[in-house]
Amino acid sequence: MEKISYTPSGVCARKIDIEVGDDGVITKVKFSGGCAGNTQGVSRLLEGMTVEDAITRLEGIRCGFKPTSCPDQLSKALKEHYGK
Repeated sequence: MEKISYTPSGVCARKIDIEVGDDGVITKVKFSGGCAGNTQGVSRLLEGMTVEDAITRLEGIRCGFKPTSCPDQLSKALKEHYGK
């Protein structure tokens, strides 16, 4: 089990904690800050998803006029940690 703690930039969330099993499947995601309903929904949808699928689905999502979003920042955390 790997635990990743990431400090996002350009979004409302202040921190993203991610747990990934040895098989590359996300087991838990917790956002600190951000839009509670949206971040809880994203977290629950990601549980059971592979790291690769999460990156593919979340990368490039924008929030309003911002060039990034909480889901996009989560994909950046995974890419940075796993070198993808």
